[in-house]
Amino acid sequence: MGSRKQNNAIKLKEAKKQQYSAVLRNCPTSPRKMRLVVDMIRGVEVNRALDILKFSSKEASRKVEKLLLSAVANWQAKNEGVRLEESDLYVKEVFVDGGRMLKRIQPAPQGRAHRIRKRSNHVTIRLASNNVVEE
Repeated sequence: MGSRKQNNAIKLKEAKKQQYSAVLRNCPTSPRKMRLVVDMIRGVEVNRALDILKFSSKEASRKVEKLLLSAVANWQAKNEGVRLEESDLYVKEVFVDGGRMLKRIQPAPQGRAHRIRKRSNHVTIRLASNNVVEE
């Protein structure tokens, strides 16, 4: 590995240490339905986002709530000794990508068949803190 490539790799590694994220892979709901839930919490403070998800009637909100709790746990693992209330955490970035698609056949009239696409998605949540805590 060349020195320039190695220096870039070190910079990326240091930047990743300051990012707090969680990823949910192959969630068996369509990306369109998941984006409706995810759009509600984008840019919102973490405790408020958890409340929004808890009282949402959408089925996908339960999975996003669990994922957000996982991202908070990842933040706590990297910031031991810092209280969650003082950190002013918010959902910096959240996005949904399409996952694998299961293709199934549905019987149709007159001997035909229609293709059914059972979609899945990948959800990524990144958290950030408004005030930087130095130790």
